[in-house]
Amino acid sequence: MGKKRSGGGLTGSQQAAKFLGVSVLSGVVLAGMAIPAAGALGLAAKGTVEGFDEIPANLKTPPLSQRTTILDAEGGVIATVYSRDRQVVPLTAISPYMQKAIVAIEDSRFYEHGAVDLKGILRAVNRNAQEGGAAQGASTLTQQYVKNVFVEEAGDDETKVREAQEKSLGRKIRELKYAIQVEEELGKKKILENYLNITYFGQQAYGIESAAQRYFSKPAKDLALEESALLAGVVQSPSRFDPVNDATEAMKRRNIVLQRMADIKDVSQAEADAAKAKPVTLKVTKPKNGCITAVKGAGFFCDYVRNSFLTDAVFGKTREDRAKVWNQGGLTVRTTLDPQSQDAANESIKDHVYQEDSIATAVTMVQPGTGRVLAMGQSKPYGFGKNETQINYSVDKRMGGSNFGFQVGSTFKPFIAAAALERGMPPTKVYGAPNKMDYPSPISKCDGTQWLNLADNSGKLATAENETEDEVGPYALRTAMEKSINTYFVEMIGEIGLCPVTEMTQKLGVVPAAGTKLPEAPSIALGSAELSPLTMANAYATFANRGVYCTPVAIESITDSHGKALAVPKSKCDRAMTQNTADTINTLLRGVVDSGTGERAGLSDRDNAGKTGTTDSRHNAWFVGYTPNISGAVWVGSGGAKKISMENIEIGGRSYDKVFGGGLPGPIWKDAVTGALSGREAPGFTTVSIPEPSVPGGPGGQNGGRPATTPNRPAKPGKPGNDGKPGGRPGGATAAGATAAGATGGGATGGAGGVGGTDPQNPFPGLIGGFGDR
Repeated sequence: MGKKRSGGGLTGSQQAAKFLGVSVLSGVVLAGMAIPAAGALGLAAKGTVEGFDEIPANLKTPPLSQRTTILDAEGGVIATVYSRDRQVVPLTAISPYMQKAIVAIEDSRFYEHGAVDLKGILRAVNRNAQEGGAAQGASTLTQQYVKNVFVEEAGDDETKVREAQEKSLGRKIRELKYAIQVEEELGKKKILENYLNITYFGQQAYGIESAAQRYFSKPAKDLALEESALLAGVVQSPSRFDPVNDATEAMKRRNIVLQRMADIKDVSQAEADAAKAKPVTLKVTKPKNGCITAVKGAGFFCDYVRNSFLTDAVFGKTREDRAKVWNQGGLTVRTTLDPQSQDAANESIKDHVYQEDSIATAVTMVQPGTGRVLAMGQSKPYGFGKNETQINYSVDKRMGGSNFGFQVGSTFKPFIAAAALERGMPPTKVYGAPNKMDYPSPISKCDGTQWLNLADNSGKLATAENETEDEVGPYALRTAMEKSINTYFVEMIGEIGLCPVTEMTQKLGVVPAAGTKLPEAPSIALGSAELSPLTMANAYATFANRGVYCTPVAIESITDSHGKALAVPKSKCDRAMTQNTADTINTLLRGVVDSGTGERAGLSDRDNAGKTGTTDSRHNAWFVGYTPNISGAVWVGSGGAKKISMENIEIGGRSYDKVFGGGLPGPIWKDAVTGALSGREAPGFTTVSIPEPSVPGGPGGQNGGRPATTPNRPAKPGKPGNDGKPGGRPGGATAAGATAAGATGGGATGGAGGVGGTDPQNPFPGLIGGFGDR
């Protein structure tokens, strides 16, 4: 603020203030300030002229905390969040009745006096002397505004709030000086506007606009006389005069306000009497704060947006800085949530898994090439009640997810294949892949050391085995991927080493949900890593995007309370693998949904690919799949501390002997993605021809008998699109190709590998090798 005066003299108001600063020593105005006389005994230098001068000259008015509105990608409101529910409005947007009512009851001489009302002080002195206490104060509306500024500045710090409200002489003196400054710099109308926007009206409503909406479900500009008087009366004691909880007391107070308005001629006596005769008629809008109020089942996405804000340095150097901005509010946050995709995810979840089921499911969808998070839902709603949770199963721990994430089973195997292909391994690679084998040893690690398969106390080495006894190699890559042959991928990781897999997963953003590093152990070939659905959906989106990985983003834009745009984090896209490697993976995984274990997830109207996964004891089941323009992960399992084996179990009103990736997560994915892409374009993959080598001997050779090449089938029709919607390709160098597709057919089963052995270097001891996707 800091308005300058010409010359060095004091203004009349400042001289008066200095006089007050001295006179309080003699107790002249103690009663007028509603401070007990005993308070004078502790008065020191702050009560002198010199002490008054020591108070800083400028009142630093903090910006008022307001509600933040979170929108979906099309501008629909998802939720409103706030530390204080407030909407700042200009005086022109406040009913004249309300302006008159608050002045009449709080400071009827507001327009006649300066910062200090000497007549009011004398009246209060006389009244308090008669009653022998501090029954009446003489704070002007300007002084009350200054006190509210101190309260607002204190935020949620209870100690500072008490200090801002305490009846101490020091605080009153400070209020006086700042009130003088405010009167000189703002003027009466602006002070009134600020007061009505800052003051608390009860029921979690700060400011007159939120109060009008809370009690009457209307804007402040439309408040009638009796409504204005009611709200003006609440200010003195929001709990005592709360019209929701005590209509009788609120009506008595309202009528006092109406009579005061009549006494000072703001309204006629007839108008006041007519308003008094009306009952207290409320139309209450319940407080709606936080992600628990989110629509479209987007509570967890809302929470993900909040955590994205609090953890990104774009919004402040420290988490404390970012939290201050978030709690200050007044933001309009437009997100990437696609309403059509979110609705489709919700409907699919409801059709397949019930809220009261013992297990849960989570569905997450992202857009390849942009990293935009399109949908995020789960069967246990956001909340605190029975069969509700605040744990977001879709994300990592640091973003509000579970402590560890969930083992992903065979859905990890495409990462190993991608690492091998990047190292120059041909897609026709054949391994012996016996039904059961010891883990190869030694296996090189990134730091130059080696993983060793050491015998346990009983002298046994760690082993891996396939799902069924008839799964005996040799196998080529295509058949091994479709059948999810555990020993094939163990041999592959034994040949290429652990480091290429570690490097590939780092490029794909594959990080354990707990925030730790992926263990460098061959057990990761069988899906021992505990990851989140968002991590898996976004990693697979890299295949759809022909090898370019993009970091996930949930925030499209943010504007502050003044309409100013804030900087937001952008998705960072980097090439993780060559186009040919990605196209090869797409070709391999397309077979899984054409006729393999993911057949029940396969889409009939567009190109799609994916991988099933089921973990040991069927504690977790997965399907991660994608089209060129959407990637989604579906997890089903037990979200709590107790692990539930999904055998002989009822889920969503259906009985399951054994739950596997293709049997429940696959159909959930199919329904969700079908709805998300309904009416949207259907581009095709760029695929490659993978000759099926002649594999002599063994069931692997018999099962792998295919023509040397698989004829290409025509591409699905598609049209260019880069409008940023899920149905359109993102365009540019990172877009997924839409050229003629030449899919490889073929079916088999896609299993999730178990973790074998009990050697001391196995970070997941006790798990059994050889669980699958049957």
